[in-house]
Amino acid sequence: MFFDQRITRLIPLSVIMAGIFLISHQPGDSITLPKFWQADKILHSFAYGGLGLAAMLSLSPEMRRTRYVVSAITVVVFCMAYGISDEFHQSFIPGRVAGFLDVVADTVGGIGAVLCWYLVIERNGKNRTLTSK
Repeated sequence: MFFDQRITRLIPLSVIMAGIFLISHQPGDSITLPKFWQADKILHSFAYGGLGLAAMLSLSPEMRRTRYVVSAITVVVFCMAYGISDEFHQSFIPGRVAGFLDVVADTVGGIGAVLCWYLVIERNGKNRTLTSK
């Protein structure tokens, strides 16, 4: 049963990672961004915020509760590393370029997810309803 719970917790993470990869694989001329200031950076932050929340969910509830600093650092570094790999991937796609500020936005999204998790979900005790022990 423990193995099944671990696999189940990885499903949202895998789906979001695949979604980010698929969007990043689109040629630059096929993407239309909203017309507001820094729209691409905001979208990066939201996408990687979702990735960060899924990464937090993928960790065991015990680790999130007892090793929250390690959990938080792990998730932020994971979001940054996936952002770096995503930018590298985009450098091979026509019409797309790799950008340092995109990685910064990805990392900010990961930080936001960790803050949201601990300030909202953990503080309100709702973590027990999201995952079983």
